[in-house]
Amino acid sequence: MPLYLYETIIEGDTPGEQFELFQSMSEAPLIKHPTTGKPVRRVLCAPAIGGKWSDSAMGRAVADDKKLDRLGFTKYVKSGDGTYEKRAGKGPDIITRDQPTSPDDLP
Repeated sequence: MPLYLYETIIEGDTPGEQFELFQSMSEAPLIKHPTTGKPVRRVLCAPAIGGKWSDSAMGRAVADDKKLDRLGFTKYVKSGDGTYEKRAGKGPDIITRDQPTSPDDLP
C-alpha cells in the first residue's frame, strides 16, 4: 500500500498541518482529517523508489572495493584530520591537505 501525504487546508497561502497515511490505491482521497475533521488535500510528492539506484543499494555498491577497482574507480577513505587513504583504484596511496595532489601525481 502506498504512503500518501496530506495537509489541512487553511485560508490563504500558508501550508497547514501535514500527515502521512497508508491507503490503498483504489481508495478515494481523504477530504477531512481523520481526527480533527478539518478539510484536507492530498499533496503530490516524489515517490520513494528502491532498486539498484536507491541509497541503500548504492551504499552496498561503493562498499565493495574490489568491484570499484575492477570498474576503474578510485576510492579514498578519510583516515585522519585532512588525510585520506586509497582503498581502491589508481593514484597516490595517501592524500593530505598539507601536500595537495597535482595532475602529475596521477597515472
